[in-house]
Amino acid sequence: MAQKNWLSSPLFPFDWSSQNPTETELDKLRRQQQLILNAVGEGVYGLDVNGMVTFVNPAAAAMIDWPMDELIGKSMHVVLHHSHPDGSHYPREACPIYKAFQDGSIHRVTDEVFWRKDGTSFPVEYISTPMHDESGQLIGAVITFRDITKRRWAEEVLRRTNEELELKVEARTAKLRAVNLQLRELSEVRSRFVSMVCHEFRNPLNNISLLVSSLQRYSDQLSLEQKNEYLEDVKTNVERMTQMIDDILVIGKIEAKVLDVQPKSLDVVAFCQAILSEQEYRRIDQPIQFICQDRSLVTTLDPQLLRSILSNLLSNAIRYTPGEESISLTLERQQDSIVFQVEDHGIGIPLEDHPHLFDPFHRGRNVSNVPGTGLGLSIVKQFVDLQHGFIEVESQIEEGTIFTIKLPEC
Repeated sequence: MAQKNWLSSPLFPFDWSSQNPTETELDKLRRQQQLILNAVGEGVYGLDVNGMVTFVNPAAAAMIDWPMDELIGKSMHVVLHHSHPDGSHYPREACPIYKAFQDGSIHRVTDEVFWRKDGTSFPVEYISTPMHDESGQLIGAVITFRDITKRRWAEEVLRRTNEELELKVEARTAKLRAVNLQLRELSEVRSRFVSMVCHEFRNPLNNISLLVSSLQRYSDQLSLEQKNEYLEDVKTNVERMTQMIDDILVIGKIEAKVLDVQPKSLDVVAFCQAILSEQEYRRIDQPIQFICQDRSLVTTLDPQLLRSILSNLLSNAIRYTPGEESISLTLERQQDSIVFQVEDHGIGIPLEDHPHLFDPFHRGRNVSNVPGTGLGLSIVKQFVDLQHGFIEVESQIEEGTIFTIKLPEC
């Protein structure tokens, strides 16, 4: 009779006694079943209709730290499912595992805990599957479970990272708002700021939310390489938002008069060549042309402000110019000034946008879905003004744009 119960377990739900197997065949089947149960990495155990353990695999016994032989015949609810996560009593009649005996349905649970012999608990997800005999009578259930501690830890890390990111955005936004109180057109700037933040932050935050959700939902199916790719995408979106916040804060510092010019001796020819050699300014089809009649032009300028001016102008030229069209950077000395000229053959700037070209958060009407915050040219203009320089713009729709910057030598 014991042999029949063993071989009629959920893994082998067949009454072999009717087939009159030999003792050798029965031993072989027992070994096969034992090998299967031992090989399964998830916890597996069987219950009779009274909730008593009929079999248990090594993985299950190891996870709850009980000897296998001591579990046979015990109430598994009393052993590992007696309490809720907060320690309160878990009535057996409310247990989804035992509902399988009542309604004959499969029950899946993802938010409960099992308890070890030493009184500690761990989060689990489990499936309780009813077991029937040959006549269709309910005779017990098979429960498969897994320890999801590592997955919960990863989810918690992602949740905390998301919360810290949100706090960082909120803190920097609050600081920006405090600085903007000093602006003469406070109400207009604040309105544009709120509009920009809502629009520009929504996309990366939505991306982060989707990536985190995918990591949570498909953690078991994703490879380590895929998870790393997801986390890299999260990092990219965080860096994008951080850059936007930093740009906004730069404008605030300028208006609050807390940003000083720090001129240094500088070879602007080598400086421009170094910028154009950076990866983000390389173009495959049409490299940016550098035009200068001098091999060296040593002057005194603020290198950080100059880098920001040229970087913003070159980035805009690349962003709004088709890959096959040309872009150039021209450098020359005119009397006591250094003149930089960035020319592209891109989409151009509509005439009606020219009066607001250097306003914070303003973007041209023809930029379509090209990403941007409308802060770059505002930063350029104010950095030029800080150095008592001059900026001029010439542009025609579908023909291109020329930005000319003249900075006096200190």
